[in-house]
Amino acid sequence: MAKNNGGQTPKTSKSVANDAEAKDVTAVEDAPVVEGTDVKVTEVENVSEENAEAARPKPVPKGSRRGSKAVMVELEKTKELAKDNEEKYKRLLAEFENARQRNEKESKKMYDIGAKDALEKLLPVVDNFERALAAIPEEDKERAFEKGVDQIYKQLLVSLEDIGVTPMNAEGQPFDPEFHNAVIHIEDEAYGENIIVEEMQKGYMYKDQVLRHSMVKVAN
Repeated sequence: MAKNNGGQTPKTSKSVANDAEAKDVTAVEDAPVVEGTDVKVTEVENVSEENAEAARPKPVPKGSRRGSKAVMVELEKTKELAKDNEEKYKRLLAEFENARQRNEKESKKMYDIGAKDALEKLLPVVDNFERALAAIPEEDKERAFEKGVDQIYKQLLVSLEDIGVTPMNAEGQPFDPEFHNAVIHIEDEAYGENIIVEEMQKGYMYKDQVLRHSMVKVAN
């Protein structure tokens, strides 16, 4: 006679078979019902097969190929348009630079014309300083007042030079009607032909333009 295990009745082979059958019935009852049948089945999802299906390349429809060709044609047209616009931009930039240079040149020319008018009015002041300094006796040139006048005169010349005004210093140079105005002619064998022997009124240049012609005495 078999021993009891913990007071429980040991199961026979028949009872074990009955338990297994009951479990199978429960699993079938819990499974989803497939329409059109009276039998309940369990639906198994195959993930790897679905992934393989998604990874397969899809054929390109004919309409899509035609669309790609149209896109390429539009892209070429866009490239040509961009090239044309770039050429137009370069031409406009060159024209703008030329116009800027012309305007700058014209503005500079107008500035020089205005500056010449103002500077010409200062030249008589320079002439008066030179006459005043020339009239000072030699023994009085070291006095404070006379030295002050000389310093002001030199400061004025430096300021004019910074602006672009420089004296011609024509004495000893060949006569040139572009720069000199001959008021006296003399014959003197000590000088060469057509040589300026004296600058009676100093001439000045403003940059590369004549600000005032020199009044000179010319020999031979």
